[in-house]
Amino acid sequence: MPEFLRASIEVLLGIALLFGGGELFVQGSVALAVIFGIPQLVIGLTVVSLGTSVPELFVSLSSIVAGADALAVSNAVGSNIFNVMVVLGCSALIVPLQVESRLVRRDVPLMIAISAAVWGMASTGRLTWQSGVALLLALVINTIWEIRTAREEPIGSESAEPAVNDDAGSGGWLAAIFKLLAGILVLTLGSRVLVSGAVTAATFLGVSEAIIGLTIVAAGTSMPELITSLVAALRGKTDLAIGNVVGSCLLNLMMVLGGGAIAAAGHGLEVSPELIAEDLPVMLLTSLACLPIFWTKGRISRLEGGLLLGLYILYITDNVLPRTTLSSWADEFRLVLLCLVLPIVMILIITQAVLYWRSTKQSGHSIQSE
Repeated sequence: MPEFLRASIEVLLGIALLFGGGELFVQGSVALAVIFGIPQLVIGLTVVSLGTSVPELFVSLSSIVAGADALAVSNAVGSNIFNVMVVLGCSALIVPLQVESRLVRRDVPLMIAISAAVWGMASTGRLTWQSGVALLLALVINTIWEIRTAREEPIGSESAEPAVNDDAGSGGWLAAIFKLLAGILVLTLGSRVLVSGAVTAATFLGVSEAIIGLTIVAAGTSMPELITSLVAALRGKTDLAIGNVVGSCLLNLMMVLGGGAIAAAGHGLEVSPELIAEDLPVMLLTSLACLPIFWTKGRISRLEGGLLLGLYILYITDNVLPRTTLSSWADEFRLVLLCLVLPIVMILIITQAVLYWRSTKQSGHSIQSE
């Protein structure tokens, strides 16, 4: 069997195993939580939300074990870019996403702050174990804060929380433990197969592991988020579609990168210069772009969804073009992005922010006059 064909099969098989293992892991974890009497709100905000980011975590840990640090970091960074641009974009194309929940209002600024912090931590070329501890500590604090604020503001927030079936623990604790262990086993196997295929494909194509992680691996491990958000959008649960994306991005930063930095032990998690100079700033910009998009009349329109998808296509083209037969056009393409596309996007973002600020100011004056 040709080497590239074998690598492609391994990548696809690994993604399928990660998807199935993640589902088993969530089912077993939720069942155990229900059996032990943990409130559904807590389960929804922790176990269920964790489930969509488990594939990224296992892939990053397997990458570290295999000595592919670039793949571990690029997987998390690429997944965040994919989540915002593709998952939100596709969901908004199905139905305009109404932004009302306290999850989005609270978590988006936090996502921006954590994205900036990760970029700053990685600017030295390594994510140290101290950085990993700080990120995991932030995850614990955020989870506690999220549960407390959810209890204090229950009205109108139910649609933003992942649903938990009342009969989730009906199979008994033995069945729950079996599903949990089976999920971990399948996730471990799937992550190893995917990492092996990704490394082989990168070697065969002559590209860096970071490029494979930012594109194929990131898209594959983000499939649970995409499916969850698309189903939520089709069912009219637009808050859940958005909250799933924002929550997953936060977990990728705090849990996946934090856990990876600790797993890398004393030498830390190596971050390539390309990721520091190009992809981490793109991740931060996509987080910043969320705020004005969410402000636009309290919704993400189909036009904005299409804009997000278009920007992702340009981002992928910019990464892939230098490795193709059209590499001579790569510099001109990047020049167009920097001199034309980026200014237009920034103008749109600033305009939306100003319009939102003026509308809130006018509404405040009208309330005071009444």
